[in-house]
Amino acid sequence: MTRESWRLSRRDVLRGGGLSLALPLLQGMNSVARASCVARPKRMVVTYFSYGAFMPGSRDGQPIAGQEHDAWNWWPCAEPGELTFNESSAPFAGLKDSVSYLRGLDHAGGYGLGGHSSGDVFATGADMSVSEKTNNISIDQYAARVNGHLTRYPSLVLGTEGGTGSYGQAKTLSHYGPGRPIPALHRTQEIFNRLFRPYSNESIERIRARLAREASVLDLVGEHATSYRNRLGVDDRRKLDEYLESVRSIEQRTERTTRWTHEPLPEVESSSLNLDAQYEDPLEYTRCMYDLIFLALQTDATRYVTFMLESEQSTSNEVGKFANTVLKYNGQTHDIAHKRPAESGLWDRWRAEQHAYFLQRLRDTAEDDGNLLDHTVVVWGSAHPHSSHSTRNYPIQVAGGGGLGLRHGKLHAFEGERKVPLANLFVTLLNAIDAPADSFADSTSDMSELRG
Repeated sequence: MTRESWRLSRRDVLRGGGLSLALPLLQGMNSVARASCVARPKRMVVTYFSYGAFMPGSRDGQPIAGQEHDAWNWWPCAEPGELTFNESSAPFAGLKDSVSYLRGLDHAGGYGLGGHSSGDVFATGADMSVSEKTNNISIDQYAARVNGHLTRYPSLVLGTEGGTGSYGQAKTLSHYGPGRPIPALHRTQEIFNRLFRPYSNESIERIRARLAREASVLDLVGEHATSYRNRLGVDDRRKLDEYLESVRSIEQRTERTTRWTHEPLPEVESSSLNLDAQYEDPLEYTRCMYDLIFLALQTDATRYVTFMLESEQSTSNEVGKFANTVLKYNGQTHDIAHKRPAESGLWDRWRAEQHAYFLQRLRDTAEDDGNLLDHTVVVWGSAHPHSSHSTRNYPIQVAGGGGLGLRHGKLHAFEGERKVPLANLFVTLLNAIDAPADSFADSTSDMSELRG
């Protein structure tokens, strides 16, 4: 049916009028857009583990012909097809129908980076070694631009170390776009408070008054800067436009916060959370972070989350001792993660147990005619697979999304003539969660194998 020219879709307005700008439902918006505002949430989580994975009997992440598949290889099985599980992947055996493994995927944009630096582009696919020196938009922020206005927070960005790090040494997966990494949150109590106790002891009236003052100041700043734009040279105009874009972003955030002060906060019981968990107890700390992600999704506080479990540069801090604490090994996590036969598989197994714990929580939580995992896609992986520090053939697992058209239970191999970019997966997932994308980074198409 042809849409009348005066009809507007909510997505049309969002794309034309600003990235995450929250807008009222206008009379010119069609009935399909009205229905989408109350549709079942479709969510995405991108999680990253550092220092690669243990892959004995492989070369550049791919199995060596004639060699038996090692019981402690990160990949659950050697041959494409129905999944079977080995020692490293055993925690996912009960989730077989909800997980897929995808071998042979990577970002060409990471080829020119070192194995550890390629973690910067895991969620972006940017070519940081050539044309996109300051990185580009990450998949979660692409989705947040389209649908982030539907929740109190457009996205949730977490990392065990916090902050952004620096180029080539990122401590966050999320990026607004060129030159704008998003700081990761890492303090559990702070994350809980930001999600569920954002107003502290301040009254709503005082918060609204403060936000109104901030909005007035931002208006004045924008007007003043715009008034002398035409008197500037080309380079200064570009710098001013970047500045004004930042001001507009703050304006949108202020407007958004003001709007959400009129909506009740979800009632969340924190007694089951160990918000005092510290680095000294990696199990409690990691599970608390996963629990916070679970609660954020369950309460629809946000629908898009990234979580960097250790950065690629954590050897000099307490996070870099997680493997030591877990396995009682006196050495660097960097070494134990992917090149020590006696411990590396056990470390992979421990990380798998924590991620499987999160997936199981999602699957055990009923939602409408399914469960939370049915309506959430979860990517879990790393940007270099093994001890050679290659930047090719990432270890990738995808889970969930059964209610969004994804099908699981297989190992897919994208090798040789079947080689495709990891960004093809991103296109498929964005479309599954109703953040339409014809392309992303260096994608060539979507990935029909997960919809089979």
